[in-house]
Amino acid sequence: MENTRSYAQQLDQNDPLASFRNEFLIPRHNDHHQIYFLGNSLGLQPRRTQARLQEVLNGWAQYGVEGFFMGEQPWLQYHDTLTAPLATIVGALPHEIVVMNQLTVNLHLLMVSFYRPEGKRRKIICEAKAFPSDQYMFETHVQHLGFKPEDVIVEVAPRVGEHTIRTEDILQAIEQHKEELALVLWGGINYYTGQLFDMPAIAQAAQAAGAKVGFDLAHAAGNVPLQLHDWNVDFACWCSYKYLNSGPGAIGGVYIHERYHQDATINRFAGWWGYEKSARFLMQKGFVPIPSAEGWQLSTPSLLLYAAHKAALEIVSEAGWDQLQQKRKKLNAWLWFLLQDLEKTTGGSAIEFITPREEAARGCQVSILMLRDGKKIFDQLAAAGIIVDWREPNVIRLAPVPLYNTFEEVWRFADVLKQLIG
Repeated sequence: MENTRSYAQQLDQNDPLASFRNEFLIPRHNDHHQIYFLGNSLGLQPRRTQARLQEVLNGWAQYGVEGFFMGEQPWLQYHDTLTAPLATIVGALPHEIVVMNQLTVNLHLLMVSFYRPEGKRRKIICEAKAFPSDQYMFETHVQHLGFKPEDVIVEVAPRVGEHTIRTEDILQAIEQHKEELALVLWGGINYYTGQLFDMPAIAQAAQAAGAKVGFDLAHAAGNVPLQLHDWNVDFACWCSYKYLNSGPGAIGGVYIHERYHQDATINRFAGWWGYEKSARFLMQKGFVPIPSAEGWQLSTPSLLLYAAHKAALEIVSEAGWDQLQQKRKKLNAWLWFLLQDLEKTTGGSAIEFITPREEAARGCQVSILMLRDGKKIFDQLAAAGIIVDWREPNVIRLAPVPLYNTFEEVWRFADVLKQLIG
């Protein structure tokens, strides 16, 4: 690699996915496209989203409630168009996926089914300083069951002086608490550091200890390869407004391993949309779940959220999941090459990386600890049309993504950052 604009331009010219950038609406700054590196927070809007929304609106206008049964895309079967691409993205069987609700709602619903404290098995292992939604969910859910959070929630944190959590420490915590452990619910990627966790190892250890295991994939779904079914994970959930580009407040997704689909003993909160499809409209008493992950649905879904999700998933399918992963690795390697070059020129006095440097332990995101003038530099980047994220007290997060970011944008960011650091 060469730290030059021309080299970056060459990488873009040889990029087989370069045309997919045109599928998105890029925000502008001073009559130029912004360099938007916040796919880890909110992905950009696909150009086709408006058309997919309009299709639903047209069906509503033309058919009214009969839109559930009539038209080119009857709403009753709309969900079926979403599960196949998601199955590829998260490594599941299509019937193990249901698109519903938002992330924290789904976490609570999955806790109802998979956190079943009994006797001394009451403890939950999770990561320390998980995203606040997870923290608040844990706190209030166990309180609802009559437990004190400090008695049942075990948080695993980085060692003193370190930024990331060692896999060995996670496994050691599982072993230490195995006689009292009911659930391991872990993030796929830490939102703050960008650390990608060893999910297969965590799943295997949790189940060997007799506990259920689930993952919050908010920062992993659409970002890194996942194989939830093959890893034998019990359940998982994710949002779709980050790397899956489905819009602010987009509808979320859930994975539930097929072994639970026809388990009559499993607890769940129920609603009419999860009722067996052939008899759903008979309005009969007594809940009979759909024998798939769809049996966890509660309410009639928003077709507008479905439509925005479909628009984004179509682009992923057209680009090809394997091809997107290849570009992600190249784009991320290019970013790290430039940042490490910058680190050398500053002698380590200006920036420190809190994201693991090893490719297997990270996805798109890089989190940079700013050792001086962090907020000032962040503001100057924004003024230059480079949109990254600021996290207190002194971290800049950025996530170039393969669908719409370019190699030249990455070079431009590193070059401007170098000038600002001085």
